[in-house]
Amino acid sequence: MSAPAGPPLAVVVVTHDSAGHVPTTLRSLDHQLRPDDELVVVDSGSDDGTPDAVRSAAPGATLIECGRNVGFAAGTHVGSRATSAELLLFLNPDADPAPGCLEALRRAAHDRPAWDAWQALVTLPGGARINTSGGIAHYLGIAWAGRCEQPLSAAPDDYEEVGFASGAALVVRREAWDRLGGFDERYFMYGEDLDLALRLRLQGAGVGVAPAAQVTHDYEFAKGSDKWRLLERNRWWTLLGDYPASLLLLLAPALLAFELLLLAVAARGGWLAAKLRAQATVLRELPEILARRRTVQAGATADAPSFARHLSADLDSPHLGALPRPAASLQRAYWRAVVCALEATSRA
Repeated sequence: MSAPAGPPLAVVVVTHDSAGHVPTTLRSLDHQLRPDDELVVVDSGSDDGTPDAVRSAAPGATLIECGRNVGFAAGTHVGSRATSAELLLFLNPDADPAPGCLEALRRAAHDRPAWDAWQALVTLPGGARINTSGGIAHYLGIAWAGRCEQPLSAAPDDYEEVGFASGAALVVRREAWDRLGGFDERYFMYGEDLDLALRLRLQGAGVGVAPAAQVTHDYEFAKGSDKWRLLERNRWWTLLGDYPASLLLLLAPALLAFELLLLAVAARGGWLAAKLRAQATVLRELPEILARRRTVQAGATADAPSFARHLSADLDSPHLGALPRPAASLQRAYWRAVVCALEATSRA
């Protein structure tokens, strides 16, 4: 008996000055789309002729021009509202899906019914090295691409649960997307995929990677101080919005100490001004953050130990630099103590 064909996909590509990349992505999609699939390109205020490039490469696609840069998160909402398929696939305009990618992503919907979101295996240009095999989320809110720069042979052989699924090539069940309200548009860009995964975890859903589906991504981390500002601002939105109260309370001393450490790291890395702007923004937006927290936590069904199980104890982000060995050992020991306290409280 042949495997189930899988449900239709609504593929949403959000572009911004993407004329140099998106034609390749769209032409690769064209060979994989079924008649019942949907393809929507949302252009977020491009100035480089992206809409014309889209029309040329994929004349059958639905093109929506926002007229201004609304950000990735808002762009996904524009695209999702224009579609109706059971599965939503958000694909970066510089993410080129390999043959069979969409078929493998559909198959995961059947093979992993407990998952509400999953990503393709994302490789770097050339396909020999990994960009991300699933995001890693540290308990202090720092997140990064798992197995980045490692050879393709290091990728998982089969489905695997991950800390969060990358928005570069992300499938979300429409029911879950609608239930949670999708990406939070206030994030604008960066970190919205982590936030979505943690909100799914709060409701007991699984998040993973389907390595049989592969895309090549023209990835580059360094994008200026404004990226650091958004990353740090959004990190605190995620921590204060998504973490269960008992976990936040136990982490408070470590979070405060880490803020001081990050100031030194930012000064050394040349993004101290961005870090300070992020802190000021978080303080100004605190009432809105706490209002959002009440909404997020009201729908939580998973307990704190279950939520914490998918957070990492190892702070080995390639973008922050290595911690001194005593500091690395201390933060791992702190996390073990936090987990033990959560489990003891849960059993009581």
